[in-house]
Amino acid sequence: MQSLESLLSLKTAEAVKTLFNKEIDPATVTFQKTNKDFEGDITLVVFPYVKLAGKGPEDTGKLIGEYLQQNSGIVDHFNVVKGFLNLVIGQSFWLDCFAELSKDDAFGTMKAGERAPFIMVEYSSPNTNKPLHLGHVRNNLLGYSVSNLLKAAGNKVMMVNLVNDRGIHICKSMLAWQKWGNGETPESSGIKGDHLVGKYYVEFDKHYKQEIKSLVAEGQKEEEAEKNAPLIHEAQQMLRDWEAGKEEVIALWKKMNGWVYDGFKISYKKLGVSFDKTYYESDTYLLGKNIVEKGLASGVLQKRPDGAVIIDLTADKLDQKVLLRSDGTSVYMTQDLGTAEERHKEFPFDKHIYVVGNEQEYHFKVLKIALKRLGNDWAEGLHHLSYGMVELPEGKMKSREGTVVDADDLVDEVCLEAQQMAEERGLIDEMTDEEKSNLYRMVGMGALKYFILKVDPKKTMLFNPAESVKLEGDTGPFIQYAYARTRQVKTKVGEEGSMSAATYKLSLHPKDKELMRLLYFFPAQVKEAAESYSPAVIAAYAYELAKLYNSWYHDTPPIIKETDPVMKSYRALLSLVTGRTIKTALGLLGIEVPEKM
Repeated sequence: MQSLESLLSLKTAEAVKTLFNKEIDPATVTFQKTNKDFEGDITLVVFPYVKLAGKGPEDTGKLIGEYLQQNSGIVDHFNVVKGFLNLVIGQSFWLDCFAELSKDDAFGTMKAGERAPFIMVEYSSPNTNKPLHLGHVRNNLLGYSVSNLLKAAGNKVMMVNLVNDRGIHICKSMLAWQKWGNGETPESSGIKGDHLVGKYYVEFDKHYKQEIKSLVAEGQKEEEAEKNAPLIHEAQQMLRDWEAGKEEVIALWKKMNGWVYDGFKISYKKLGVSFDKTYYESDTYLLGKNIVEKGLASGVLQKRPDGAVIIDLTADKLDQKVLLRSDGTSVYMTQDLGTAEERHKEFPFDKHIYVVGNEQEYHFKVLKIALKRLGNDWAEGLHHLSYGMVELPEGKMKSREGTVVDADDLVDEVCLEAQQMAEERGLIDEMTDEEKSNLYRMVGMGALKYFILKVDPKKTMLFNPAESVKLEGDTGPFIQYAYARTRQVKTKVGEEGSMSAATYKLSLHPKDKELMRLLYFFPAQVKEAAESYSPAVIAAYAYELAKLYNSWYHDTPPIIKETDPVMKSYRALLSLVTGRTIKTALGLLGIEVPEKM
């Protein structure tokens, strides 16, 4: 079926030709959402045609509106507000659209072109010296949802993770366990593997600070003490031993990282995220040195008097960035240059999206410019999806040293809040224990995911677990409840519903049309969300749809008591399709929906 926008674009071009004897390209015709203060389903921006008409905006809009009303076959009536022509589309068009939307294959993945763009999305990127924390929660949920949106918009998507599994911070945990662990394991302690390793990272820091304090008391300056403390020397030696491949160090590293990976696996499952491929820094940290040497030989990079290799970015209003230290060792940028080139050789992507916090904006600006200067045209497709931090009300969640909120603690908290809410409302009396457990998990995780994803990624946000699980207002559970209501309607009506020729003769309630219209615009919302890398667009749509469905449910004659079989069947179908769309929209956010609440 031809879309509303394309049909109206052709008719608008036809109107301009007929009324003003001027040719315009239908592709240049611009529509937008109608302002909520005015009647209309879609709005034509009239200003581009004022000169062609030789009239004012309102007169031009009126002439085009009259032409569309008389000749389009779909415009019922219109109104003009300054340079905006608000068009009211007739009932039969919306019923035709709804008939198409009601087909099963009208939802889910949208049609791709002849060659779908290939997009790699990197997210999560944890360190193996501590558990996932609150920042990782937003990162993972954002990366997974953006990947879903890109797939739904017709792209081929590969989701990857780069685990930071080496370096001095990893050796700190290893050394602390070696000194004070007494052979403790996840099995012997009952502590989740990533939490156990994180415990020894904190333990190292505690002893390290004690050594610094002692050295300062002996007369050293704090900066000197930080460098001279025996523990940091031992950790540095362990890193050198690791790089040299010392057998016992490698064995300890593999053992403790294995504990962490087991812990991460549980956390990722709780969060409902996954990856197509995982990269490890231990495999990639040496990449990039050859690239830097080639850049130096070609004159793209320069060597400072101290021997460090830099790229001069002053022309790009940045600074001089070191790509290789004076002692010949790599920096993170060196590794990222090599990793990006290796990935593009292995998987020639059109775009590469890095989901990383906004504190790394400088890093990714440098990475993109450096790769382009080094002759990689594909680097134009690199994009840093920068997001703001997540903050919590004081005292609401457990933390480590008062600063880091653990991801597992957060998940447990929201699920507990969901359980308490359900028990207080008496919504679970007839459920089995298994059904109750699944409901707590779905509602809790739905609350967490929606509360985080409804905020534009660029914004810093405040997360409150108790607020997120409320059944009223802009929350995940509110939308989940609307879906559960659609399932309840299906059960009580006893049929999925259908449409027939007789449906077109019905006198529909205004809310029927509103629902059909909102359902029609769902694919456009998915496209907008994918292009802007913003799940918040879909979250807002899902909330609007759930609100409208609840309003429709209350304002129209009760479906269950409807006596007209044609109306009853049509409304049953409208309820079913609305539920299916809510489920699809929430699915793009990684949120499951319960069949009953």
